[in-house]
Amino acid sequence: MFYSGWGPLTVRCLALLIPCAFAMALAFVSEAAPFRRVGQASILSLALALVVALGASFEPDDAFLLARTPAPLALVRGVCLDASTCLMLALVCFIGAVIIRFSRTYLDGEAGQQRYARALLATLAAVTVLVLSRNLLVVSLAWMGTSLALHQLLTFYRDRPQALIAAHKKFLLSRFADACMIGTLAIVGATVGSLDIDAVNAWALSHPSLSPSVHGAAVLLVLAVAVKSAQLPFHGWLTQVMEAPTPVSALLHAGVVNIGGFVLIRLAPLVELAPAARTLLLLMGTITAVAAALVMTTRVSVKVALAWSTSAQMGFMLVECGLGAWQLALLHIASHSLYKAHAFLRSGSTVDGWRAHAMAPERRPVALPVVVAASATVLGILGGIVAFALAFLRSPSLRDASVWPLTLLLGLSLSPLVAGAVGQWDAALYLARRAISVAFLYGVWHVVFGRLLAPASQPFLLGWVVVLTGFVVLFGVQCVLLSHPQGRLARALQPRLFAGLYLDEVFTRWTFRLWPPRLKPRDAGGQPLPAQAALEVGS
Repeated sequence: MFYSGWGPLTVRCLALLIPCAFAMALAFVSEAAPFRRVGQASILSLALALVVALGASFEPDDAFLLARTPAPLALVRGVCLDASTCLMLALVCFIGAVIIRFSRTYLDGEAGQQRYARALLATLAAVTVLVLSRNLLVVSLAWMGTSLALHQLLTFYRDRPQALIAAHKKFLLSRFADACMIGTLAIVGATVGSLDIDAVNAWALSHPSLSPSVHGAAVLLVLAVAVKSAQLPFHGWLTQVMEAPTPVSALLHAGVVNIGGFVLIRLAPLVELAPAARTLLLLMGTITAVAAALVMTTRVSVKVALAWSTSAQMGFMLVECGLGAWQLALLHIASHSLYKAHAFLRSGSTVDGWRAHAMAPERRPVALPVVVAASATVLGILGGIVAFALAFLRSPSLRDASVWPLTLLLGLSLSPLVAGAVGQWDAALYLARRAISVAFLYGVWHVVFGRLLAPASQPFLLGWVVVLTGFVVLFGVQCVLLSHPQGRLARALQPRLFAGLYLDEVFTRWTFRLWPPRLKPRDAGGQPLPAQAALEVGS
């Protein structure tokens, strides 16, 4: 019989060429010109990703036709090209191309460029395989491969003890997360009878509730995602890998650390039926977002402040997943990736802006009633702007009950910025315009991404209580710190926040007792230092 599925088949074959291009370029990385083939592979992959995204919009998945794929091309059956996959694929290829171009200039004259280029290609190949696969086993193996290849990038400077220690901690945590994923695969495979993501989601949609074993598998999945997303108290490695080259930091914070959220989105029907897993997501995400946002304000290093920002952003993304706002979690991944890649790659020029800020006249504290009144005004304006955007676009999201708590969270995060500039009207008006623009764009993108992914079908009122309580507490602390920067609360919090709440110190001691790193750093007198002392010197 004539096979009529050549359209979807061609698009999926082109998609498979993307990881193949990165993998094949590995064999052509030369010592004389290590980035020449790498750059060509990145441009080719980006072009293919755009063609695949366009082709997939005209040739959507057809399970019946793909099931009749000729035997020599059966591999394409494992390729998923839904809306979220196409978006992530284009995002990974674009950021990869930018980072490769930046690396070529950044590492000019450095030794080990060939080793760096190969590790970078291996990382991108593994990430694209993970994004494209519709099989949980392949996703897990690609996730492991991404971690192992990234480890080579994090230890690029092998004479820096702090880099080796941070990479060692990440290696141990990643292996723990891999063990959790293996447990998830074993339970889901035994229960469902398949590791195909579509089959697992279909099985979840056909069951009103989960068995205790599958519920445990969902909790293990959430643990794996939380560990690899640098949630407290597993965050220390993320804030200590700054000894790696800047493009590696950009790749980590803009791409690799976001993978967990994407995996959760792919398994959304399963996670929705697991209240314990969703509660764990909300608790860990809220605590991390609130704590990391406060700690970030005490950092003096640009890159370390960005690292704490990443931890907080990942916490908020997990909160969105726990609440079932899958469309906003996908939007968060895309926007955070682009922002953090830009922020890290321009971190060198941020010093000039910091100097200008340090030389500016010191702001006077704003009275607490003024801060509260200004914040309430901003909250009302932002709510009106979001409602106008949704009504203007005639979006059904206007009737979605979850949009208003999410708008409140947006307002709680933006209003202290505007309130803190009260009295300096130029700065206040500038920040107000920015806040209004952000609110309007939030409403627009809420509609756009709502058409890509549907929100959770099951409301989670307890989750909203937990999240709103956490962010109201954060808002209150920020208001008090703005109005009383030298007050009792500020004096009590400042040293603890500057120390990162001492969470990583406890975790580091436990890590070194379990499996100490093998390194012999030297102090100024040439004497060997223990690993813990080396870490303290580096921090």
